[in-house]
Amino acid sequence: MRGFIIKGGTPLAGEVIIDGAKNAALGILAGSLLTDDDVIIENIPDVSDINLMIKAIGNTGARVDRLDAHSVKINCSTIETYALDNDDIGKMRGSYYFIGALLGKYKQASVAFPGGCDIGSRPIDQHIKGFEALGANIKVESGIIEASTKELKGNHIYLDSPSVGATINIMLAAVLAKGQTIIENPAKEPHIVDVANFLNSMGGNVKGAGTDVIRIKGAERLHGSTYSIIPDQIEAGTYMIAAAATRGDVVIKNIIPKHLEAISAKLVEIGAEIEESDDSIRVVATKRLSHTNVKTLPYPGFPTDMQPQISTLLALSEGTSIVTETIFDNRFKFVDELARMGAHVKVEGNSAIIEGVDRLSNARIYAPDLRAGAALVIAGLATEGITTVQQIEYIERGYERFDEKLRGLGAAIAIVNVDDSNEVEKFKLRIV
Repeated sequence: MRGFIIKGGTPLAGEVIIDGAKNAALGILAGSLLTDDDVIIENIPDVSDINLMIKAIGNTGARVDRLDAHSVKINCSTIETYALDNDDIGKMRGSYYFIGALLGKYKQASVAFPGGCDIGSRPIDQHIKGFEALGANIKVESGIIEASTKELKGNHIYLDSPSVGATINIMLAAVLAKGQTIIENPAKEPHIVDVANFLNSMGGNVKGAGTDVIRIKGAERLHGSTYSIIPDQIEAGTYMIAAAATRGDVVIKNIIPKHLEAISAKLVEIGAEIEESDDSIRVVATKRLSHTNVKTLPYPGFPTDMQPQISTLLALSEGTSIVTETIFDNRFKFVDELARMGAHVKVEGNSAIIEGVDRLSNARIYAPDLRAGAALVIAGLATEGITTVQQIEYIERGYERFDEKLRGLGAAIAIVNVDDSNEVEKFKLRIV
């Protein structure tokens, strides 16, 4: 079985460059279906989720040209099917964005339910509410979501909760609808703004993204565009936490510091040093950090996708911390793996009570999902001895060249067959 093998205990130091935002790229790639003209999307991350999304677009009959690892040219004038229900679609969280895009352009869509990590329920009731408000008929049967309409018309939509997926999906459907659509209580995450900017670059009229109200005036048609995706705030935050956990000194480059304010504030609160520049941030930790309380919230609150990482850091910090998860109901699965390394974490409902320990011990552990997997790699980096992390296909969904970038910061980490004793021994000999 492929896995990361890590010899921890070395502070990370140096510079790391952040790739494009995976969550923005998913919505933007789906949005390329809204025009018959060429769309060039740049700064896409080369990760499995994105590669599956690009493959799915090609499966519709669209012309897809991968210009390089981080850019793609798409032309959807040759689309032959509005049905996306194969196994690849079911592996992606972002598959539901095809519904909004296909419905908006072609007035019909048939898409498999989204997959991805098992971090709790991903209800699509707010998506359906939005589509129906625009005039679509929705049928859910046998794991397939079918949507159809003669015409989409703008409407006033109030989201019961600020759902990122529903906000993007409604924007995709409404940008070509007749009249004006108003979305109240939308999500405000940076990738919401990025998708809106992309739609506007194609001739859309989306205003207010990132605020409490989004207003969309339906366009007659959208044209082609060349668009570069924003940096990934979660990838950046992961390296920030890794620097702090290993008591390192790392400069994270190609970022937007404002997107990281909630993470930076918590690191400063527990004793790390933060230096911000226009497009980079430096994290320095020279001592064991202190405790704090964290509650995940929609942006600009502390992101749920950073909860496992900061929980791991707090497991190594001094004192008692409480981490409360309000977004997903199954996001503490990684705690059992941390406990195998000696962490003292007790989960009560949607909160984890963390008693910090001086050090963790190495172990053979399993990544239960994408962000938890990254958190467990951080635990391995901060731990003396050899740690192996298995099921890394989860991690590869959202982190490009994770091991390579960490090696660039001085980490002893490699991908090996963890069941092959020869490969494991070769790694140990290399890092002695």
